[in-house]
Amino acid sequence: MPLRNLFWILVVSGLVGLMLALGATAPPPERDYHLIRQIAAVLAEVDAHYVRELSDEEWQQLVENMINGGLHSLDPNSQYFNARQLQLFETESEGSFGGIGVRFVRDEKTGFPRVEYPMLGTPAYEAGLMTGDLIVAVNGESTQGWTSEQTQKRIMGEPGTSVTLTLRRPGRQPPEWTVTVTRARVELHSVAGVARRPEDPLKWDWMVDPGARIALVRIQQFNERTGAEVRAAVQEIEAAGARGLILDLRDNPGGLLSQAVEVADLFLEEGVIVTTRDRHGGEKVFKARKAGTLFLPAADKPLVVLINNRSASASEIVAAALQDHQRAVICGERSFGKGSVQSLFRLPPDYKTAVKLTTQTYWRPSGKNIDRPSAPRERPDEWGVLPDKDLEVPTTTEEKIRYEYEMEKLRFVPGRPDVVGPNPPPFPIPIPQKEGKPLWNESQPFQDRPLLRAVEYLRSRQRP
Repeated sequence: MPLRNLFWILVVSGLVGLMLALGATAPPPERDYHLIRQIAAVLAEVDAHYVRELSDEEWQQLVENMINGGLHSLDPNSQYFNARQLQLFETESEGSFGGIGVRFVRDEKTGFPRVEYPMLGTPAYEAGLMTGDLIVAVNGESTQGWTSEQTQKRIMGEPGTSVTLTLRRPGRQPPEWTVTVTRARVELHSVAGVARRPEDPLKWDWMVDPGARIALVRIQQFNERTGAEVRAAVQEIEAAGARGLILDLRDNPGGLLSQAVEVADLFLEEGVIVTTRDRHGGEKVFKARKAGTLFLPAADKPLVVLINNRSASASEIVAAALQDHQRAVICGERSFGKGSVQSLFRLPPDYKTAVKLTTQTYWRPSGKNIDRPSAPRERPDEWGVLPDKDLEVPTTTEEKIRYEYEMEKLRFVPGRPDVVGPNPPPFPIPIPQKEGKPLWNESQPFQDRPLLRAVEYLRSRQRP
């Protein structure tokens, strides 16, 4: 038997045996040994007979693909995370990471990483990085040909540590210079408004219709910061005298269940927000609390929730709760229909990898199903969240692409005003094309039909 063959059999069997020993006091059943032997046998045949030898990296990728292939056959939301993927997943969930706060892409002409834009208020922003800068070296090492993952790994790090960047900017004299940046905790803000304030780009203008005093809060995802950010935004909006509010959850893929509950609770004084159920029939009911409720009285301050077919999971929890309690109307399109909850389990021996498994389903306050694949056989149309009567606004693929493009522009700030100067670089992402032509004329303002319908509805509800 080849040594590599024996290695994979021992490694796979050993890892599973360890997990079984940790997870139960009784001896593992024969079924589990049979399953492990099947995996080991497949790996042994690949090692012995595949057309070429695999590198260590390819072996690792093969095993990860086998795991994920099996998990995805259970459902599309269960997934294995290697160490790097786990770090990125936790960064997204936590809403912060250690680094300098710069978005970059690979520059195809030079092979160097190119700054798309520095994130507001971050070390990169304060250090004077701006859109279009090339990062030609990190800590003295050339970055030419680096992948995005290589660049990210070298730039990110623990807050308080430093990284030295060599930058190149066309038209600058000298064109190359070096700057040492101290890493910090970079916050991933999940809440946005209508537009950034010209006098302070760190703050948002919330009023989408100042004359009618209608405000707009966009929630892009649900991470650990979302509830607090929405509360702060609504308090600011109320202080400004808003009489109507739009929660924009379009394209929001979801996130943390706890934050969806917290956001819904901001607008409900009582009642069930959502119920979760596990495989054993156990239920957990999340209820609203009267203390801390905002935007009252509800009769004088109506609420609209905007959704589309890419609003999923935590977005659907918020929309369904506010709709079922008649605190808000739903405008736009039917939601995605993801009514399942995933839990993360770190794996031994070092707990730097993990598996994300679907462990629960969630249910609307009305008791109705949200999950599209789990729609009852006798009620196959019972899934997702539907717009209220006369508030359905179907959108085309082009409109969805345009909306996504406009949201990306909202996040874009080319750099510090004193560095950028009077002629800032333009938004670096080109308009998508079809058959060689732009999908839209950039000189024409974006007509956001679902938003316009939501504003129209709120105007009709205002009292004299």
